[in-house]
Amino acid sequence: MNESPSPEEGAEQARRTADAVARRSYGKLVAFLAARTRDVAAAEDALSEAFAAALAVWPLQRCPANPEAWLLTVARRKLIDAARRRQSGDMAAAQLQLLAEGLQWVAQADIPDQRLALMFACAHPAIEASIHAPLILQVVLGLDAKTIASAFLTSPAAMGKRLVRAKEKIRQAGIPFSVPEREELAGRLDTVLQAIYAAFAEGWSDPEGGDAARRDLTEEALFLARLVSELLPQQAETLGLLALMLHAEARRGVRRTTSGEYVPLAEQDPAQWDAAMIAEAEALLQRASALHVLGRYQLEGALQSAHVHRRRSGSANWAEVVQLYDALLAITGSPVVVINRALALAQLHGPEVALDSLQAIATDERLAQYQPYWAARAELLTRIGAHAEAGRAYEMAIGLERDPAVRRFLQRRQAALSG
Repeated sequence: MNESPSPEEGAEQARRTADAVARRSYGKLVAFLAARTRDVAAAEDALSEAFAAALAVWPLQRCPANPEAWLLTVARRKLIDAARRRQSGDMAAAQLQLLAEGLQWVAQADIPDQRLALMFACAHPAIEASIHAPLILQVVLGLDAKTIASAFLTSPAAMGKRLVRAKEKIRQAGIPFSVPEREELAGRLDTVLQAIYAAFAEGWSDPEGGDAARRDLTEEALFLARLVSELLPQQAETLGLLALMLHAEARRGVRRTTSGEYVPLAEQDPAQWDAAMIAEAEALLQRASALHVLGRYQLEGALQSAHVHRRRSGSANWAEVVQLYDALLAITGSPVVVINRALALAQLHGPEVALDSLQAIATDERLAQYQPYWAARAELLTRIGAHAEAGRAYEMAIGLERDPAVRRFLQRRQAALSG
């Protein structure tokens, strides 16, 4: 005879089930509701109320066999009630009809996955580009404004207002919840991938090396990249982005010493990189290559892969690295690529050639406040013996660096000039 769980056990089981559903299906449920209401904020509110109801009801009635369908049914009812209170006439009738059509999916426990369409809506050109990544993180993953604000180094109040405005823009502008047709897909997909990569970069850039919110952000961005690559497996750039992120994440554990000091890539022990992540990344790049459509993220992933050569052979393949940077520069024209290419050129042809290559971007005003430019110049000037000029470049790089560990690393390099 099975005993009923105690109230405490029932509450804990309900919480665990709700947490698992939120992780697995939050975005799927929001996307399903929002696609029918054309209102992301209302869909989020209704789903939030449904989760609250679940935590109150499930401990008393046991968790349902299909918790997603249970939550969707409750959320749909709340949306219908809200639509009836708020609207009248044709608009209410149309929205209520869309919500009613969702009943068949709930009854069949076969909820269509429209998360990709939701991401395209969040990354629509009509929405400010800088809010694309935070918006996707909130509506697809359910992260709160406080967590997102911490990761993007802004106040929760400011981030909350920007997210509210973006959702209102989706509703008022009637931005469609759909995956673009083939002729529009490449350009729109790049916007989605940029947003995911921006979220990953924000999480990767952890000034103190111990910010849990920013560290978790890289995991959430990886989840999104996996999701997009699963939903669009024949798009080479989705595979390239995931490979790039996995290669970078494979080195996270050795970016700092046990005392928290920064370790640059060239000084890391490749044997300590995460072998499983590297193997997955390499397989993704092979799949992308077989699609015969070259793009930015594949090239960046291939550049990360080129560094793995040092893990296998004990020495870096700088000729391949420079060749990949040449291809990436042809696609992007980015001054950031020029800087990274210069550092690779220095390994292959010497620092004088590398410094000459930087002349192409010397007049770019954006670089005046870009720390990696000054750090690269300082390193190259040091190698040709121009210590006074290198010291001034280090001074600029140190002043612009916000990561204390990297700042100390640069200060040690600067101090070594006098030695």
